[in-house]
Formats: sequence, structure tokens, C-alpha cells
Amino acid sequence: MRPSSWQPPIEPSSVEQNIIIRIKRAKLFVFLRHHRHELFDDAFQEELAALYAPSLRGQPPVPPARLALATILQAYTGVSDDEVIEATLMDRRWQLVLDCLDTEQAPFSKGTLVAFRKRLIEAQKDRRLIERTIELASQIQEFGARALRAALDSSPLWGAGRVEDTYNLIGHALKKILGVVAKQQGRELVEIGHEAGADVVCGTSLKATLDRDWDQSRQLEEALNLVLKVLQTVETWVQTLQQDEVELAEPSLEIARQVKEQDVQIDENGKARLIKGVAKDRRISVEDAEMRHGRKSRCVRVDGYKRHVLHDLDTGLIRAVGVTPANVPEASVTEAISTDLARQAICLKELHIDRAYLSSHLVRERSHELEVYCKAWPVRQGKRFSKQAFLLDWDRQIIRCPAEQEMPFVPGGVVHFPKDTCARCPLKTQCTTSAKGRSVSIHPDEALLLELRERQLAPEGRAKLRERVAVEHTLAHVGRWQGRRARYRGLRKNLFDLRRYAVVHNLHVLARSQSLQVDFQEAA
Repeated sequence: MRPSSWQPPIEPSSVEQNIIIRIKRAKLFVFLRHHRHELFDDAFQEELAALYAPSLRGQPPVPPARLALATILQAYTGVSDDEVIEATLMDRRWQLVLDCLDTEQAPFSKGTLVAFRKRLIEAQKDRRLIERTIELASQIQEFGARALRAALDSSPLWGAGRVEDTYNLIGHALKKILGVVAKQQGRELVEIGHEAGADVVCGTSLKATLDRDWDQSRQLEEALNLVLKVLQTVETWVQTLQQDEVELAEPSLEIARQVKEQDVQIDENGKARLIKGVAKDRRISVEDAEMRHGRKSRCVRVDGYKRHVLHDLDTGLIRAVGVTPANVPEASVTEAISTDLARQAICLKELHIDRAYLSSHLVRERSHELEVYCKAWPVRQGKRFSKQAFLLDWDRQIIRCPAEQEMPFVPGGVVHFPKDTCARCPLKTQCTTSAKGRSVSIHPDEALLLELRERQLAPEGRAKLRERVAVEHTLAHVGRWQGRRARYRGLRKNLFDLRRYAVVHNLHVLARSQSLQVDFQEAA
């Protein structure tokens, strides 16, 4: 059955006015009470209603606008699903926004909230929540339509899954296999573990059960070979189970195999050793398959994800967000960012980024109208001529050395000056020590790098670069609400979570705008 439209009162009642007056902090409750009918207008409510299939049976679903408001408030207050239901019964601020003052029964159940969140994610309607805040802002004069000047940056988001070493990853996966089979058969884990020949993984700590001196390489190898032997034993045992039990065990068994393949090498004598270094795209958690080791900088390691925010420099709104595994280059997120901007029908005029995004498609495939502001990669200054001493004629595609010798160049290629010419050059000792002559690498976007270097030499250019600081402040605000650790497991759910924090941020920006201050004054 399709849900009906939610039509709560627009004007606050006298009881609501008293509650509004008493809210000294957490003013977002007040803003949402005054503007919930604008944020969730009839057209948007119809979009949300389309998440539900038509049916003649069952009870009418809870209005999705009310559930969407609860989803936003959950992000704002940082509470769990259970605490959301509790808040609707005990917190008059929640009741003010959700139109359920003094209710004795929660307006919806936890299952309803979880199911609605799943529908939002599957239909990409969490992105529409951001778009609705931007549409609401566009109705206000000071947030009117304009070409977009935006800054893009990222910050670490540690994963919610437990990060484990190779021994514990395999042991954890094997314990999950035994657990699902024990539950299916209605038996104890220890009993199933003994039957499977995997008693070692049934305790509270695998390494405590193994009881090795982990500083001794020989004992490390013995422990690894024992764990792999248990894995082989469990693989054989799983094949003796019923088909439905095999299907339950197979996902966890595949995780154990994946960890073995990525972390273990077998020598010619059949002995197993851990691979030195970190395998590419290495799995680091049993519970979250998409978490990865990565680095935000040389000294900051991340186990999980990176969150990306595109900040509107003129309005302070978040236009789009993205989440990537921690080991993926920052520039990879711009495809998704572009998709979100295309839906908003906005023209990107200025892009302020750090150097991690210089290889992104937004920069490589930019139009002539887009201006990129970024601190250029430094050119090493040594005892001999740097690349900056060579002049590039872009019209003729010619590079000229300090001795006036010219050679053609291609962006992304390497120019090799003739060794005979360099050998006779009077400036050779200042240019190169190579017997093969001087070579110069041309970056695929060398013209942009030259422009960036020239710009940052002037005070005006350096002032323009400092505008990017605004996105760092926005990331700090989002991080204060979301925290440094992800709420959910998996890339898509954490993207949903980041999007609703972007909604919270945008609502705060709107609430602070001068055009809406009148509403707060009148309400007071």
C-alpha cells in the first residue's frame, strides 16, 4: 500500500511555541519545525512515496517524510536506531519536529526505520535529500543561482569493522563458519568445532590458544602452518554438510581463502610464510569487505575509508560528497562528484583542490571556462638548470634550452636533446653530467602546472589559494557530527551516512542565513 502524504500543521500551536522558546541550543529542531513543509513539499513527498509498491493489503505505511526527518535528526544527535524510537517518546524536541507531542506510542518502529533507510539507499534518494536542501536554498535571494565556485577535499574515516592480522583474519572467518553451522543445527560452537577438527578457533582468542612466542620467527611459521592446516581441515569438513549448510558456510570460507591467497606464500618445501609487504587491495577485516589500508599523508595511516566533500565557496553549502576505500587515490572520487553535479544542472566555474586531485578527470577533461586553483608540485632546485630554465612554446610545441637549442615536445612525453649537441654546448657543466645529453620530462598537464606556479608567485594568487581553507572547516564540522569512525560497514552505507551529515550541515547554513533570522525572531 502506498503511503499517504504527510500534512502536519504549518503554524506552531501555543504548546509548540512554549517548547520552541525553551530550546536554547540544538536550534536545528526549531528550524525543521518551521520549514519541514518546505523541505518536504508535496512533490518531494510523492517521490518518496514511489519507494513503496502499490498494494491493497496491509496497513498504510508511515509517511516517508516523517521517516526522512527522523533519519536527519538521528545524524544530528548521533543516536542509535533504538534511541531514535526512545527519543520519539521522551524528547519533546523530537516530538515537536515529528508532530507527535505527548504521544504514548512511538510513531514508527525500529524495523520501519531500518527498512526505510534501505529503500533510500537502493533508490539513491539519500542524494535527493542533499538536492532538496540546495533547492530550498535557491528559493532564498542570497543563495540564488550562480556559476559554482567550489573546493574539494577529503579526510580519513576509520572503518567500523575490526582490523586483524593474517592469523586472526583466517581464525575469525573459520569461527564464523562453525557459528553459522552450529546455529543451523541447534548445537554448541565447541561441539561443532571438535567435530570439524577446529578446536583451536573456538576460544575467545586464537593467539592465546596457539600460545606462541610471537617474537620468534620459527614459532610464527609454526603457528601459521597450523592455522592453514585447520583451514584445509574445515574445507574438507564443509563438503560433508547438507547443501543448505554449505551455502551458509561458503561466504566465510571464501574470506579465509582470500586472506590466504593475499598474505601467504608456499615455498618449494611446502612451508608457508607471510608475504613481506602489503598485498595490493589487501582485505583487512572479516566483517567489512571494503575497508582498506591507506594513507592520508606520509605520516597518517587510515584503516577504512576517505570521505570527500565538495564545498560551495559562495554559499557554504555542501554540493556533493563521496566515500572511497582508503587505498584508492583521491582523484577517483570525481566521477561520482560529477554525476551528482550533473543532476543539479550547475556549471562549475572554479575548482579549488589540493595536489591529490590534479590527476582527476575534472582537471584532465576540464573546459576552457573552468579555472583550477591548486598549489603546484615544487620543482627541485639543484646545482644545474632546473626544468623551469627551459622555455615551452605551446603554439609551436617546441622546447628551448638555455643555450637556445630547440626540440619538439609532446605533453606526457620525454624530450631528449642530442648528445652531440650537448657535448659541444658551453653550458653543459651547468645543465647535465649525462653522456647521453639532457632530457626533460613534460607532464601531461604541464601547461596547467606552469600557470599554477606563476599564479602562486603573486600575492593575489596566494590569496586565491587560501580560499580552499573553507572546505577544511566544513570537513571539520562534518567530522564533529560523524566522528572519526564509520557508523556502518560497507562503502554504500557509509556514503548514505555522509550524505545525511551533509544535509545537517546545509540545514545549519540555511538556519544561519539572514533571510531566515526573521523567522526565529518572530518565533521567539
